[in-house]
Amino acid sequence: MSAELLSILVLAVLFVVGTTRSVNMGALAFAAAFGVGTLAAGLDADGIFAGFPGDLFVVLVGVTYFFAIARANGTTDWLVHAGIRLVRGRIALIPWVMFTVTGVLTAIGAVSPAAVAIVAPLAMGFAARYGIKPLLMGALVVHGAQAGGFSPISIYGSTVNGILEREGLPGSPVALFLASLFANLAIAALLFVALGGLRLRGRDLGDEKATEDDGGSGSTGGTVTGTRTTPDADLLRLTPARIATLVGLVALVVAVLVFDLDAGLTAITLAVLLAVVWPEDSKAAVAHITWPTVLLICGMLTYVAVLQEMGTIDWAGEHVGSIGIPLLAALLFCYIGAVVSAFASSVGIIGALIPLAVPFLEQGEIGVVGMVAALSVSATVVDVSPFSTNGALVLAAAEDTDRERFFRQLMLYGGAVTALAPLVFWLTLVVPGL
Repeated sequence: MSAELLSILVLAVLFVVGTTRSVNMGALAFAAAFGVGTLAAGLDADGIFAGFPGDLFVVLVGVTYFFAIARANGTTDWLVHAGIRLVRGRIALIPWVMFTVTGVLTAIGAVSPAAVAIVAPLAMGFAARYGIKPLLMGALVVHGAQAGGFSPISIYGSTVNGILEREGLPGSPVALFLASLFANLAIAALLFVALGGLRLRGRDLGDEKATEDDGGSGSTGGTVTGTRTTPDADLLRLTPARIATLVGLVALVVAVLVFDLDAGLTAITLAVLLAVVWPEDSKAAVAHITWPTVLLICGMLTYVAVLQEMGTIDWAGEHVGSIGIPLLAALLFCYIGAVVSAFASSVGIIGALIPLAVPFLEQGEIGVVGMVAALSVSATVVDVSPFSTNGALVLAAAEDTDRERFFRQLMLYGGAVTALAPLVFWLTLVVPGL
């Protein structure tokens, strides 16, 4: 067996073990980088560490540290309830509020599961109380998170754009973001119609009788006044810390998009400033940095760097290209990304597959922008699967719902998305030669 084939088989084992044994794939990838790099590639420790993605490490730590402080001081809660107030209690608009809020959170740097974890309990509580189908609400939360997931300052967007930049491939951060945004928006609109969203029109929050005591089984974190559920006054109050955090969010967007400053360094600087002024809000924030995600991405990309150093990337690209039909190879890449991501980490599979596709893309027969967008979106829209982190969070947050039935619904819907989405995105993004 060649060293190149062995290294790819080890990569497959990483996904299998990480999925079935609940071991962080990043930790497995570091171990694999050490084993394969030392035994098969003849690399020493310096050669292995040379592939560590230091720039992405800073981005991940910086943006998640900043977001953890925003969560600790209540800024994210304020954003959620501000969104609800904007629709003036119209029930039909609540799923779209959740879609928008999760999209905004991921677009400004929150890791997708973190945004879903914050919004899903509130969203599923509303669904239980006001007769909104749980699949509709849960799916819109997840698709909302993915709609904003590829902004230039997001975790997914920074990862993909960083890989393309290091590989010297032409990319378009705006095109990648818009592809994910419109794809998830279109899916959400179809779901809204198919799952009875139109029948919610004409109803508002005051039409439903809330349960006394704790605000009912679908509590939104507020108090009950008459027949209406009113958020706690503290959630609606703009404290100095929250104002400063909102200003910081705007500053982060402007710094990255207008002045082209590094997202990670900017975010960690803003987080440190908030921590110095309000240390009580930031004491626990470091612990809430998404270290598992940091470990996952850095480990996977370090292993991929070992593969690149030992020639596996070129070897794999040549064999995919040898199929003789570039469009078929592109479709295969999209399906691999979707199927694996439905059971494992989306960002992990993106970090592994895009570098593996580099030699194939360098042939020039497939448009890089369209292929990267199709692969990225295919690997993330399937996060509605109950086996993925986002799908599991929605399932866990479901209230007054037959969870076994809801699980089957998520599984069937996730399977349908996995089967159809890669083909649709291949036809719309790759075939036209974008």
